[in-house]
Amino acid sequence: MKILHVISSIDPASGGPPEGLRQLRQSLTLQGVQSDICCCDPPDAGYLAAGRPGLVALGPSQLRYAFNRRLFGWLARYSAGYDAVIVNGIWQFHGLAVWLALRGGNVPYFVFTHGMLDPWFRQRYPLKHAKKLLYWTLCERHILRDARAVLFTAEEERVRARQSFPFYQCRELVTSYGTALPPQDGERLRAGFLAGHPGLRGRRLLLFLGRIHEKKGGDLLVQAFAAVAGSDPALHLVMAGPCDAEMRARLERIAGLCGVGARITWTGMLEGDAKWGAFYAADAFCLPSHQENFGVAVAEALGCGLPVLISDKVNIWRETERSGAGLVAPDSLAGTIDVLQRWLGLDAARRRAMGANARRAFDESFHSARAAARLRELIEAETVAAREERLMQYSR
Repeated sequence: MKILHVISSIDPASGGPPEGLRQLRQSLTLQGVQSDICCCDPPDAGYLAAGRPGLVALGPSQLRYAFNRRLFGWLARYSAGYDAVIVNGIWQFHGLAVWLALRGGNVPYFVFTHGMLDPWFRQRYPLKHAKKLLYWTLCERHILRDARAVLFTAEEERVRARQSFPFYQCRELVTSYGTALPPQDGERLRAGFLAGHPGLRGRRLLLFLGRIHEKKGGDLLVQAFAAVAGSDPALHLVMAGPCDAEMRARLERIAGLCGVGARITWTGMLEGDAKWGAFYAADAFCLPSHQENFGVAVAEALGCGLPVLISDKVNIWRETERSGAGLVAPDSLAGTIDVLQRWLGLDAARRRAMGANARRAFDESFHSARAAARLRELIEAETVAAREERLMQYSR
């Protein structure tokens, strides 16, 4: 089987979908599926080197819409060589290009929305939503309607996607998602991370790791940390991830006003051993997000046996809570304080048990090998069904 993934960008700094796609592609390859990627990044971008072969970069693109003149022509010429095409993400030109190139043809396409239909965006950015409503009416709803299926990574995402726009019509399928098993030599990785950040030795670390964006609830985490910091002088918050200057200044100002500026470490984006070392050095992973489709970093934390403290707007919160792998609360300041207080109130034995549950939850639900197998089975079944439908149409 040959699958083509089309995505606007695979820049790891842009968030979870590029990392999720990279892990999914590796697992599909191990299962005998040729899984190529077509993106709109500049071909000389440094982060593309690890993706070759099987990676087509057609950039640079124009505007935030990532308009790319070459993409439609490339798809029209080469998409027939694939059994299926998967669109990763919406609201940008790559989805429209796939729709225009493949509609009415023999190659089915599927769409991963990656949480981009969540109603939080409508509530938080009403002006942007108004602009998206126009694009939705003219283009996006047709792209989803004509897809063989729109793929959701959790039942929660599927339910919430129906609440954002009128004329919503598509064939919905829920599939799993995941990431590769993290390296398991935790002591070495932990030691390496602490060697790079010696001021964190002997601290109890609460870790945020990911793109530091408004929707992630970083302001809630900083304020909630300040509210509980007095309970243990060893508590320390690590904020790891790319962050623009304005957001960094805002969060540092909040920390200063709350009196915890000296108890927060900003590492910037962590990759490789440094990232895994941060997971293994932490006591718990924190994500009080207002909107999170899947949360690759949540799955990575679970794979490291690290309990997770998340909001109920992370779409895998039900699976997390059910497995006993972490604690869940509303995405509010009161909720974030509550989840930290509950964690700090656990004795050592219960925290260890939660860590064991975290690793078990990863193996059962969030390993990329399982996600890839589920996706492969789904695509195979749908492509067979599509061929049979076409044959029935031709025989009439």
